Amino acid sequence: MSDVAVRERLALPGEPRAVNPGRCPGDRIFWGIATAAAASVLVLLGLVLFFLCIEAWPALKVSGWHFLTTFEWATDSTPAHFGVGALVFGTMVIALIALAIALPVAIGSALFVNEYAPRRLGRPLTMLIDLLAAIPSVIYGIWGLYWLQPHLLGTTRWLTDHLGFIPVFHTDRRVFGNSMFVAGLVVALMILPIIASVTREVLSQVPRQRCEAALALGGSRSGMIRAVVLPFGRSGIVGAAMLGLGRAMGETIAIALILSINYRVTSQFLAPGGGSVAGLIANNFGEAQGTGRSALIAAGLVLFVLTLLVNLGARVIVNRARQGPAE
Repeated sequence: MSDVAVRERLALPGEPRAVNPGRCPGDRIFWGIATAAAASVLVLLGLVLFFLCIEAWPALKVSGWHFLTTFEWATDSTPAHFGVGALVFGTMVIALIALAIALPVAIGSALFVNEYAPRRLGRPLTMLIDLLAAIPSVIYGIWGLYWLQPHLLGTTRWLTDHLGFIPVFHTDRRVFGNSMFVAGLVVALMILPIIASVTREVLSQVPRQRCEAALALGGSRSGMIRAVVLPFGRSGIVGAAMLGLGRAMGETIAIALILSINYRVTSQFLAPGGGSVAGLIANNFGEAQGTGRSALIAAGLVLFVLTLLVNLGARVIVNRARQGPAE
């Protein structure tokens, strides 16, 4: 018997014994596969960024930093003038309109499924919400263009007539349709199932003992939701909202079908026209060549960086929410 074994046998019963199990071959294989999978995500992200930078360099060399501030797109002129200043503004406006519409509905849907709906109704509703995420974006675009938009003409006219003193509801022309408001509403329907699904999963993790304790103390169900459920799921709700915002910023086909792209910054969201970076790429990439193609890839690079910054900001917000007093 070795000295180590003798010392282990003679150790006092209450004395802790050092345990170093090591890694078996299966653990090492699994660790290698998991590490390779995690590294492949970073490698793929780096390759995409490298490709965009290389392909966008000719256009960025022509326009320089003015690419972010120019409000026109004339790649075939001499000299060429092009930039995504107005389109970045339109992208953010459409995404924020979509988020403002989708977030309350998504949170309300998640709360109804988790807290109010009976089991036989909650499961079908969950399936239907998840099914909305499987509908292709082109279907949303066609539906929004040919059905939703005509039915919104009365609503947009009422908003202009009664709330026109607010800049976002004012229009210089009595022409409605093909607006950033309609595009934002269609995109809201597209990101709604994503936000609702993530929010529902987060709120389902709330300890039921806390909820029952709040009710036992005489609180109402709505008070229990405000005091227990929403504070517990705050970080998850913020993460779901930022995920939906990133999805809305990258939407392409639906916006390309609804909006007639123009290159101006306006606060009249009910007026026709507008644009987004993704819509610009979808409409022009098939016919672009030379500098025009490089400029479109540069626009994609701007959208890539913008989405990355939104995700990083979301991570900071989620981490701060987790460290709040509710936790």
